[in-house]
Amino acid sequence: MPIAKLKPKTTAPREEIVIARQMHQALVLHFLEGLTQSQIADQLGISHATVNRLIKRGRQLGLVEIKIKSPVEPLVDMEERLLSLGGIRRAVVVPTVSDNPQTALQAVGEAAARLLLEEIADGDTICITGGKGVGAVVAGLQPARRFDVEVIPATGCVQGKHYTDVNHVSTLMADRLGGRSYQIHAPLFADDAVQRDMLINMRAVADVFRRAREAKVAVVGIGSILSADSTYYDLHPSSGEDRKAIEHSGASAELLAHLLDREGRVCDYSLNRALVSLTLEEFASIPTKIGVASGLNKASSILSVLRGNHLDTLVTDEATGARILEIASKEGFSA
Repeated sequence: MPIAKLKPKTTAPREEIVIARQMHQALVLHFLEGLTQSQIADQLGISHATVNRLIKRGRQLGLVEIKIKSPVEPLVDMEERLLSLGGIRRAVVVPTVSDNPQTALQAVGEAAARLLLEEIADGDTICITGGKGVGAVVAGLQPARRFDVEVIPATGCVQGKHYTDVNHVSTLMADRLGGRSYQIHAPLFADDAVQRDMLINMRAVADVFRRAREAKVAVVGIGSILSADSTYYDLHPSSGEDRKAIEHSGASAELLAHLLDREGRVCDYSLNRALVSLTLEEFASIPTKIGVASGLNKASSILSVLRGNHLDTLVTDEATGARILEIASKEGFSA
């Protein structure tokens, strides 16, 4: 009669179960509850050396997965999504910490100011527009040292409000940085294209624009057009009366006072032809072009500027970035 053979035991010996349980306890106490190895040794009634071996062995077996979540992870994700839309090579998004538009713009300006300080060096030339966004950048500048730089207007001047006066903003930025500013003695808009050509070719004006074209960095605002609080209508006394013609032109955004359509192309509009400013072709030759904009009303305008490939860098806030992505998704606009 054959003798039945006993099946080998497949369960782990009791000692191995005890060790596995101790390993799990040590890992939990160390990584989840933050106890030191000495405290774990006292609590489990084993030696410090044994605790060290248990933790080391647990990590070797892959029983511990450490994941560190960044508080800015959602912002980084949004920056990557904005980049995927195309038109820029860098996006900087700051948290929207308040519903107050001025508070959001201040945070965006401070972020752009830090970025500008990283970009510039002694001997550089910075060209700028006027506007609330660039004004916020100036207010946010806190350089650790003086910079031997030149600050040049990229457009003609509009007097009346401090944020529309590019000469004023240029002077403030140069003072903050410790550099020198140049003034432009020409209006933002001429009466017509003929007068515009005459102004552009005046030696003093031509010299300013020559320096602007040679800039290493540009800092510019992005303007909305059709929203109730658009500042474009502060730039020219007749633009408010001509609003129907502006809408008929297909204007969606303003950049260097140029009205742009939905695709970022210069609109066929009379004031565009009378504009005393760098052309967008000249602007494109500047190596680093930083656009600063904040506010839900700016979202569609920013998207138009991205479509036109006019900038290298966009600095905005989280709420505005979310609205840009929402509009782009609805319009089927993607990289």
